[in-house]
Amino acid sequence: SENSINKKHPYPRPTSLLRSIVFTNNLHLIMFKVTNVYVIGLFATIGGLLFGCDISSMSGLVSNQTYMDYFGVADSPAKAGAVVAVMSAGSFVGALVAGVLSDKLGRKETILIAAICWIVGSTLMCAAQNLGMLIVGRIINGFAVGGASMVVPVYQSEIAPRNIRGRIVSFQQWAITWGILIQYLVQYGCSYVPGADTGNTAVFRIPWGIQMIWGIGLAIFILGFPQSPRWLADKDRWDECLVVLADLHAGGDTNNEEVQFEYREIQAAVKFDREQGANSYAECFKQGYAGRTILGMCIQMWSQLTGMNVMMYYITFVFQGAGLQGNTANLTASLVQYILNVLMTIPAILYLDRWGRRPTLIYGAAAMSIFLFIVGAIMGGRGHAVVTDNPSVNWSLDPSDKASSIALIVMIYLFVCSFATSWGPCSWTYPAEIFPLRIRSKAVALATATNWAFNTGLAEWAPPMMEAIQYKAYFFYACMNLAACIHVYFACPETKGRTLEEVDVLFNSGIPAWKSSHVATEELAAKIEHTDNEKPVDVTA
Repeated sequence: SENSINKKHPYPRPTSLLRSIVFTNNLHLIMFKVTNVYVIGLFATIGGLLFGCDISSMSGLVSNQTYMDYFGVADSPAKAGAVVAVMSAGSFVGALVAGVLSDKLGRKETILIAAICWIVGSTLMCAAQNLGMLIVGRIINGFAVGGASMVVPVYQSEIAPRNIRGRIVSFQQWAITWGILIQYLVQYGCSYVPGADTGNTAVFRIPWGIQMIWGIGLAIFILGFPQSPRWLADKDRWDECLVVLADLHAGGDTNNEEVQFEYREIQAAVKFDREQGANSYAECFKQGYAGRTILGMCIQMWSQLTGMNVMMYYITFVFQGAGLQGNTANLTASLVQYILNVLMTIPAILYLDRWGRRPTLIYGAAAMSIFLFIVGAIMGGRGHAVVTDNPSVNWSLDPSDKASSIALIVMIYLFVCSFATSWGPCSWTYPAEIFPLRIRSKAVALATATNWAFNTGLAEWAPPMMEAIQYKAYFFYACMNLAACIHVYFACPETKGRTLEEVDVLFNSGIPAWKSSHVATEELAAKIEHTDNEKPVDVTA
């Protein structure tokens, strides 16, 4: 009802997952309010779905003859890589800009801006008449993806209860996998349009046009979501902060013990942050925060150096090297990989809050390293140099060597499954929960920008790298996974089951990362009220 909108209670009391529709006669607008954390977490991750759509929108085209001829990238691996990489470059900028906007305007408003940018970029790509127009569209899309990939995990981590925070933020990665799969299915279907390989531009215009639907959906849904309670607290909107916490975690009961407990923790954290002065990107690298900022950036760096996104962008090249012949066989094998990516993310969503972040990251990196070493060994031992129309595919298994080909493809699938259950969701969850409120938005922006910086480099360098060192590229990524495994063991404290404020205290406690799992939550909660009298210790430096 109209009476439910007032300063004290800006959100109507919840009676179901979707709250009552509120008509404001003076503005002639219809507003809907959503307070179920799972619903908010799922629909907010349409921002992640945009990322997945972009990956598949190119992975199914990099070897398509119509696409290569129309945009003039057929004879240049560097140019083909650049078309893929410019999206990541736009994402790098988008992540940094979103770090500022989400603090100034709010998490919701930043997601809305990202959705609008996605619609504009997809329109330009769909209508592209030349390479320049395509690149501009991809840069704008990249800006949108970078902004969404930065702010959505922050928003999710700030609205979710501590006992399911890992699950809620993991929806981000699941949405990415769904985006990859859905867009690839569209691309797969369009590969059968008449003249798909002989000049019919519908093969790429239809998928690029369809993907703008997700931006429209995100822009609509985000209007009905609540503001982040921690952002409201940072803006001194305390009454609204308490109401949102109650709506999200206790069915609207502001006197709920858990709600009051978290509210007091937020008050203590905001008080401490205010006493530290104004925040900025430079603040992220000052004493007490520098180690954490670098850790968040490293987690996102390692997530790219696992080699997973190279597998996503250039999977058709990988399977050509595995000896698969024919467009249908290649596309089908790629489709199986994308389906596995979706399905194997589900265990992480269900059990990440039970497994913990440290074991998930450590065992995931170890498994991926093993599978990539095996892939490189098979390619090196059973493959040979070949001459193809694609300079990036100059080393391949013999198509008649079915056993080696099957073994190679199985190892690639196991690598993908290992990533999907570990680094896929956890590389988004962990950076979003390790920073204090005062620098959270900007620190996560730096971490996300690091992701996109390495994504840009790998997308650009992957084709020339495949051309230059052939199967040895797999050994490179295997070594990177091994290094990530070691780094996580020594540098990443366990965060499962703790509020964001308790995680902050854990990082300032000086407890070694490998002993952090044994620290009681009650011990950290007791320290929070004294945090404002302590100077933070840079435990991860």
